[in-house]
Amino acid sequence: MENLKIYLEKDIDTELIKTKKIAIIGFGSQGYGQGMNLVDSGCNVVFGLRQGGKSDIKAKDYGLSTMSISDAVKWADIVQILIPDEIQAEVYKKEVEPNLRAGQYLMFSHGFNIHYGFITPPEGVSVVMVAPKAPGHTVRSEYLAGKGVPALVAGDDIELALSYASAIGSGRTGIIETTFKEETETDLFGEQTVLCGGCSALIKTAFETLVEAGYSPYMAYFEVCHELKLIVDLIYEGGIEDMHYSISNNAEYGDYTRGPKIIDSETKDKMKKILSQIQDGSYAKEFLDEFNNGGSRFKQLREASEGHLIEKIGSEIRSSFNWNRENKLIDKTKN
Repeated sequence: MENLKIYLEKDIDTELIKTKKIAIIGFGSQGYGQGMNLVDSGCNVVFGLRQGGKSDIKAKDYGLSTMSISDAVKWADIVQILIPDEIQAEVYKKEVEPNLRAGQYLMFSHGFNIHYGFITPPEGVSVVMVAPKAPGHTVRSEYLAGKGVPALVAGDDIELALSYASAIGSGRTGIIETTFKEETETDLFGEQTVLCGGCSALIKTAFETLVEAGYSPYMAYFEVCHELKLIVDLIYEGGIEDMHYSISNNAEYGDYTRGPKIIDSETKDKMKKILSQIQDGSYAKEFLDEFNNGGSRFKQLREASEGHLIEKIGSEIRSSFNWNRENKLIDKTKN
């Protein structure tokens, strides 16, 4: 097994990033989180946004400097692309690429468009990646708490990427070097099979099973959704075996004997098929085709998910109990 090298602030030239002019393209979740952290770390940052648009107005309300995307690219040494994957290539072609020059850095926080070839930077422009392993609002909240989220770095200038990653708080926690291919393919696979797709499908299916058997949807929500965080926190802090130590013998026995009946060899075969579609680029093509053709299927799927009974029950429960009251509501706008 290969040795894991984790970079911390003590291993990094934290001043390097402060010598560069950084254009953050976008002010959604990651643009907000990374950009605000960079500003607070003393970096020279401008946000490239559609002037007069919602994101531009929001950024200015925070007291941040904004320019048009074209002007921000011309101004910057580093151009960090933090707009959604499905529109990156179009915006890049129209507003970024015509204004790039040799010696600049083009940066991403997910390798999707670079790995699959939807964006091909010109000669003389270095390509790097800094991928914090958390949503942008968590990148921000952890930074404000004096901590940080882990990050992955890759590309043509690892020293620069490490310095940037440290400035958004990741040097406090740990940074790992990877490749665009590895980050992209493992990230998509994790989202689809476990973190988002697998997890939400498992929760909804278990919820439906209990409700259809006549149990209260409120009890079902608590058992298969609310308590999930408690288990995941144990795994996050100490691994699966630490979780086993903390739960009852009854729960642990059920884990060993029933878990493999739910997630079995057939599930693994399906996971392998999903991975192969990520590796051969067919998923990437399907995703972009969906949005290039108006995204009607995506909208239907989103509406169906939002209308699921578990969402109604969950909303009612969360508004009626006192846990997590200190968490402020976050802006749900993606862009």
